[in-house]
Amino acid sequence: MTSPPQLLTDPFLQLPTPNSVRVVWFTEFAGNKHLVSYGENLAIKVLATTTKLSRTREDQQSRVGSQTQDGQIYQHPVHRHIWRHEAEITGLIPNTRIPYQVTSVRENNQSVSSEVFSLAPTPTPNTPLKILLTSDHQIKPMVAANLQKVVETVGRVDAVWFAGDLANIPDRASEWFDDHRGGAFFPCLQGRAKYEIEHNGTKTTYTGGQIIQHAPMFTCIGNHEIMGRYARKGSLNEEFNDTIPRAAALKLYGEQSLKENSFNTDTYEEIFTLPQSSEGGKTYYATSFGDVRLVVLYATNMWRYTTNEGKYKGKYGEPETELNNPQEWGYGQHIYEPIAQGSPQYNWLVQELNSPEFKQAKYKIVMLHHPPHTLGDNIIPAYTDPVQRIERDETGNIQAVRYEYPKQADYIIRDLLPLLEAAEVQLVFFGHSHLWNRFCSPSGMHFLETSNVGNSYGAAYGKTKRKNLPPWESQDYVASGDPNGLEPLTPTIAPILDEDGQPIPYIASNDMTVFSIFDTGTGTVSSYRFDMCKTDGEVIKFDEFRLNFYHNIACDSSGG
Repeated sequence: MTSPPQLLTDPFLQLPTPNSVRVVWFTEFAGNKHLVSYGENLAIKVLATTTKLSRTREDQQSRVGSQTQDGQIYQHPVHRHIWRHEAEITGLIPNTRIPYQVTSVRENNQSVSSEVFSLAPTPTPNTPLKILLTSDHQIKPMVAANLQKVVETVGRVDAVWFAGDLANIPDRASEWFDDHRGGAFFPCLQGRAKYEIEHNGTKTTYTGGQIIQHAPMFTCIGNHEIMGRYARKGSLNEEFNDTIPRAAALKLYGEQSLKENSFNTDTYEEIFTLPQSSEGGKTYYATSFGDVRLVVLYATNMWRYTTNEGKYKGKYGEPETELNNPQEWGYGQHIYEPIAQGSPQYNWLVQELNSPEFKQAKYKIVMLHHPPHTLGDNIIPAYTDPVQRIERDETGNIQAVRYEYPKQADYIIRDLLPLLEAAEVQLVFFGHSHLWNRFCSPSGMHFLETSNVGNSYGAAYGKTKRKNLPPWESQDYVASGDPNGLEPLTPTIAPILDEDGQPIPYIASNDMTVFSIFDTGTGTVSSYRFDMCKTDGEVIKFDEFRLNFYHNIACDSSGG
């Protein structure tokens, strides 16, 4: 007897306009018909367009199906067949939410339908909205709990802003769809996860939250959306870590298959339907949503280990074992998409910041992955192109290849932030360090990193030093605090206290999960924490600040 077909995901919403929205879902069968039913009594039907994902695979480290240990089923990357279905729902009325349902029909005419959810087009200005700010899920342990608490605390949100690092290895299909540890991307955001956490002998299963079935999601590219040189290594982890700059690939391989021999965002771009810019496509763009003009930047670089001993491609040096083999160099913590003054992205941003849509928006907000200000480790070294230093002996043999990152050449600080300050941006939202902390510039521009969904890499504050400093002394690498000169703001409502009873301006715990909500009706950004070690399970609002409507008004003592 043939088992009934199943959808790989629930439907989710993409690319809303004033009178339309896209509905997207995935299956593991091509099928012969896929459709959305919507409106009163689900009477209106529209067919979906189907495409196949080109790069999704499983490998030795996948945790899918019956593979519970490395290499149990897969000994090398194996293509996984996944189909994407998308339908455009048109003729919608602003601020009017209607029901919808998706149905997929297999080749043998067996059909499967989702539950009934709701959709709406882009909200009109002056519509109060609640927007979830999140990032860095990466199948981390408490993502399901985090998103479940979002729904339990604030109910249905109107949109999701995701500041990068959605999955961990972007071409590993199970991390998006069905990693059996329970923390895959879509199940957590759709309330279909099953992540079990044990504390003090009590097991609790978290399902995530039914969020993106009802709310469109806008994402940006982080370093975990980028795969390296294609099919060159024996595992997806190795392939992910095998990125090199386009310029280096051009010298090594020529014009042919440049992307295949450097890096790509193919799976990310195939999964999501996003607003597009003529210069950057889906990789950087701007969109209006209610009272907000959201500008999304492609600002991320390759994360590398601090060490370069043995086989490691390091931040500060090439592998000791590969000094005479440039094809195996990593070329440092290289930037993927230029954002320096004069680059295509910078020039596009100048145009966007001068556009009527941006200038007339009540809220002007920028989202990117890499932090401009943070206590986290990942802001070191500076966001600039690595300066390569090759050391040779008297006969010309390479003895070392090292990289330096001049702090004064940080493109985000030197080139990007002056543009945003002049354009009166109110909030810059980012991730990358798995941390909650926030800052405010002297002119009143807010910076929020809310990327601790239950896994943190720590905060360099007070006596705590960063762990990723180079093996030489230099003022270019700041050991503690924000390298770019701002003081972190203490949470305004219920800060965590240190061992001396003093409030600390961050959350870097692996026992707490944090989320933030932007309420456009009041102009406030509220942050909440949930402590897995507390038996009462209470969600605590610990910080809140209001966006300034007038430039050159500094944050007050409460950060508002």
